[in-house]
Amino acid sequence: MSRAVVGDQLGPIENYTLREQEPRPLQSGDVRIAIRAVGVSYVDVLVAAGRYQVKPPTPFTPGSECAGIVTAVGSEVSGLAIGQAVIATGWHGMFAECATVPASAVWPKPENLSFAEGSVLNVSYTTVWHALVDRGQLQRGESLLVLGAGGATGYAAVQAGAYLGARVIASASSLPKRTLALKGGAQAVVDSTSPHWREEVKAANAGKAIDVVFDAVGGEFTQRAFRTLGWNGRHLVVGFPAGIASLPTNLPLLKSAALIGVNVAQLGTADARRARDNCVRILDLATQNIFKPAIATSYPLEQFAQAMAAASRGDGAGRVVITMESTRDAAQAHQ
Repeated sequence: MSRAVVGDQLGPIENYTLREQEPRPLQSGDVRIAIRAVGVSYVDVLVAAGRYQVKPPTPFTPGSECAGIVTAVGSEVSGLAIGQAVIATGWHGMFAECATVPASAVWPKPENLSFAEGSVLNVSYTTVWHALVDRGQLQRGESLLVLGAGGATGYAAVQAGAYLGARVIASASSLPKRTLALKGGAQAVVDSTSPHWREEVKAANAGKAIDVVFDAVGGEFTQRAFRTLGWNGRHLVVGFPAGIASLPTNLPLLKSAALIGVNVAQLGTADARRARDNCVRILDLATQNIFKPAIATSYPLEQFAQAMAAASRGDGAGRVVITMESTRDAAQAHQ
């Protein structure tokens, strides 16, 4: 019997317990995965708390991205085999030792990535690729301001922006996060807590206005960052853990600038081919070590509550993951 994190009601982390629970039955188009690592994001915690736009039914198991080993495949599945190392995404069900996932959401894990790194690759990097390439049309030589540059999508945006040839300016709240952003390819960093933030952003871009803003923060930073844009600038709205902002409409008019929404969750439905092509591109770049997630902290499954709390706080430089290297595994290994 495998174990999963389950909440009978959406709400605070205290609503969730680790209990014995089998994954759903395998259908013809499914793959069953023995999970080795699972990413823990702010969105995962938000959904589990019932504070997301879509509220899932209960009982509920959080978790939207994982990496592991295929243990079974449905009769109509091709291209995936038992024993293969894979990564997978979904809306829920992955804070568990085992999960059944549609084969369309499963991809071979790049061999150069650990299970922990693989577990947090797809969601962040496909979000960023869709934002910068599809929606923002970021061009080589343009400037890219990344808000929350030490977070899940923020660090991925730094790497992607550098790969695409932009001048990347990373804004983050702590020295470890800014150090990580420099490691990821940012040409300059600014302290998001500085009272002179706008002046420092301008100085970091040699006195010029910004071309593209990647905004996964929201709140007061949205308007502040929009004001850094120049003519034909693009402000990409990716998330708003700091709150939903309001923006005076004279600002986009005066700058001929655009406020652009990024909803990668709907891309698979609206443009399935583009979504798949983006995944293929991300996996290829990860295989070349161009895209590589940063892991801040790893917790065993028994400490899922601490992992969720850490992801909610967002104070680490890099991603939070849960691994299945548990105390129960250690006890069994010594029997």
